[in-house]
Amino acid sequence: MRTVCVSSTPGVVAPLRVILMPGAYQEPEDFEREGFLDAVRDRNLPLDLQFVAPELQHLTDRTVLDTLRHAVIERARDAGCRSIWLGGVSLGGFIALAYAERWLTDLDGLCLLAPYVGNRMITGEVARAGGVRLWNPDSIADDDEDRRIWRLVRELGAQHRPVYLGIGRHDRFGHGHELFAEVLPASWVDRVDGAHEWPVWRELWGRFLDRL
Repeated sequence: MRTVCVSSTPGVVAPLRVILMPGAYQEPEDFEREGFLDAVRDRNLPLDLQFVAPELQHLTDRTVLDTLRHAVIERARDAGCRSIWLGGVSLGGFIALAYAERWLTDLDGLCLLAPYVGNRMITGEVARAGGVRLWNPDSIADDDEDRRIWRLVRELGAQHRPVYLGIGRHDRFGHGHELFAEVLPASWVDRVDGAHEWPVWRELWGRFLDRL
């Protein structure tokens, strides 16, 4: 699992760390190139950034979540981080949700920028049920990541950990994002113009930082 960690103060571990994962076929360095680090520095925020990209074999053999926990989250705690936010863009947001479905108490918050939230079959199923609050499948298989994530989404409204959801109004996954938004406080849902692309995610990232 490749990581790029950038400290707000070299040699000092900040009390807050935001761990972000890129989308499919993207790299940790893409976050730096797209200005995510500059946005933190411009605001003079005392937080460390860690950009993480799971290796392909971690995705295909389903060890990505265990690896993320032991190689990234636990090491951040051991280094002295008191508050850890996990998130990402697109597929990275999906992995963050899958992690939270298993170990939500490991995290202090989620930062989800246009997350992939499953295929249209599952979002259609949720919509036909009348929304995520009314969606209640009889059983969910251990390897059914899509439905496990939507079960988490259904329960997030009752949790006390903040979840930031950034949405592009013309995103191809927008239908699922709006179903997700139904269970979150309006103050933690942001919508900006644009599609599933870096300029939108960069704008949403800045708006997220302003909340911090």
